Amino acid sequence: MRAIVVPVTPFAQNCSVLFCEATGKAAIVDPGGDSERILEQVHQTGAMVEKILVTHGHLDHVAAVAPLATELQVPIEGPHPDDRFLLESLPEWCREFGFPPCRSFEPDRWLVAGNQVTFGEQVLDVLHCPGHTPGHLVFFHPGARLAIVGDVLFKGSIGRTDFPRGDTATLLASIRDRLWPLGDDVRFLPGHGPMSTFGTERRSNPYVRDS
Repeated sequence: MRAIVVPVTPFAQNCSVLFCEATGKAAIVDPGGDSERILEQVHQTGAMVEKILVTHGHLDHVAAVAPLATELQVPIEGPHPDDRFLLESLPEWCREFGFPPCRSFEPDRWLVAGNQVTFGEQVLDVLHCPGHTPGHLVFFHPGARLAIVGDVLFKGSIGRTDFPRGDTATLLASIRDRLWPLGDDVRFLPGHGPMSTFGTERRSNPYVRDS
C-alpha cells in the first residue's frame, strides 16, 4: 500500500489517497475540501477510487465527502456513529468558518471498533479513539505499519478538545491505551502537519511521552 498526502482547505488538512499497487484501486481518507486538487492527484496515478473513508466529523475533514462520493459514485465508510451530530450540523459549521456551502450526509457504513475496511487487496483495522470528537476513528494497516490518525495525535502535540463533546482525559487514554500498543515502529499520518512514529512521540511529545 502507498499513501499520498494532499493538503486541503485553509487549515492545511492532510487528505490522504491510499493506493493498492496490486490492483490499482484507491481509497480517499478525509477529503475536507478542494475536490479538484484531490481528483487531479488521483488522475495522475491512474488509480480507480473504490471508497471514501472518514476519521471524524469536523468540517475540514468532511466538507468535500458528499460531493466527491456523488461524483465518483463510491460509498462512504466512517466515522463512528457518535459523530452523527457533527455531520448533521455540517452546513452550519461551514457557514461559521467561511467554507464553501456544503450539505450534511450519512455514511453508507458507520464504523465501530473491531471493524475492518478494505480497498483492492488492502485491509485496514478500525480503532475507536474518542476525545478530539466522541466518534473519532483511526485506520491501521498492520502490513505497512501505518496508522491514519486524523486529529488524535500530531508530531509534538495532540488534538484539541475544546470543540463540542471533546474531552482531554478521554483523548489521552485513547492514545496510550489504543495507539501505543500497536508498536513504537508504527508511522502515523496525522490530520495536520508532518508524519512521525509512535515511538518518537512516546519519547518526546510533551503531552503523552512516557514518564
